Amino acid sequence: MAKSKSVLPNKGKVDIDRDILLSIINLATKEISGVDSLTNNYMPLIKRAMKPKSEGVKIKFENNNTVSIDIYIIVKIGYSVPDVAFRVQENVKNSLSSMVGLKPAKINIHVYDVAVDNEGA
Repeated sequence: MAKSKSVLPNKGKVDIDRDILLSIINLATKEISGVDSLTNNYMPLIKRAMKPKSEGVKIKFENNNTVSIDIYIIVKIGYSVPDVAFRVQENVKNSLSSMVGLKPAKINIHVYDVAVDNEGA
């Protein structure tokens, strides 16, 4: 099982698999209109090959039982980048809160590229 951690004060300890968090974050990100895809292109090729499940997402567990998340996306042309980034942050925060009771300390959105639609060319 991948590294995971979540503690609920006065209610015991709950372990959540890192792959579950990756899936929730991935789905919550792709639900937002304007997001073309998540990307691992910021990583060196060797690391991309070693971590295929972490498509465009980095999760860091902090000492104070919080989590910091970095999401790397490609935005579709014609969409407001700040608006898309804000909506991704909100959707990821709400999804993690409702599905696993986790409130992230930080959700950083990195816009790696803009996807251009080539259908008319």
